[in-house]
Amino acid sequence: MSEASKSKQIPFDLGHRTAMGRDDFLIAPNNQDSVAWIDLWPEWPAPILMLYGPVASGKSHLAAVWGERSNAACVRPDTLNDESIRHIASAAKHVILEDADKLIGNVENEKGLFHLYNLFKEEKRSILMTLVEPPVRRSFALPDLASRLRAAPAVAIREPDDVLLSSILVKLFNDRQLRVSQEVVSYILSHMERSFEEARRIVEDLDHLALIEKKSVSIPLIKEIIK
Repeated sequence: MSEASKSKQIPFDLGHRTAMGRDDFLIAPNNQDSVAWIDLWPEWPAPILMLYGPVASGKSHLAAVWGERSNAACVRPDTLNDESIRHIASAAKHVILEDADKLIGNVENEKGLFHLYNLFKEEKRSILMTLVEPPVRRSFALPDLASRLRAAPAVAIREPDDVLLSSILVKLFNDRQLRVSQEVVSYILSHMERSFEEARRIVEDLDHLALIEKKSVSIPLIKEIIK
């Protein structure tokens, strides 16, 4: 193997642990309403709360915070049907449905959620759904489910401002045990698209490239990622 090949070896992806506790959630104007709704539980006015917003906006993190507080089980939305809800209802008092956009339009999944909703309403139990788009913007297969979800509380997480985006970048780097300077963070902010998803992509790509090239995260390295 040549020296050039050695220096460009693909590293093993050993993964990383994302900090998901309440103290790790960054509260800002774009998400403070959603935090207030999570704090309001168990006094929600309906058996279900819908938390919606862009990919990587913190919906899963906030759902995890609520799940720890309520001891809720995380259920895949595409597993909902008339048969599975009996098992779900007996196994968990409260439920988190992440990426629930996937079930909308699927008759069997919608029937399962409809029956789960009615059961939880009767027994004063709670469901937290995360979505990219709110129910009022979606087309449902079951009108009865659509009317219930559109009448239930739905709260948005908006795109971040520069202060929050800077904090998110620092957190994403810390989750991967990467220490970066404020100069690096400022450079990224001035050259990136303003979105949660772009922040996550940049940090992932920088982590990968830094391992390949055996370098620390620096502005020259960032220039290779941000074109």
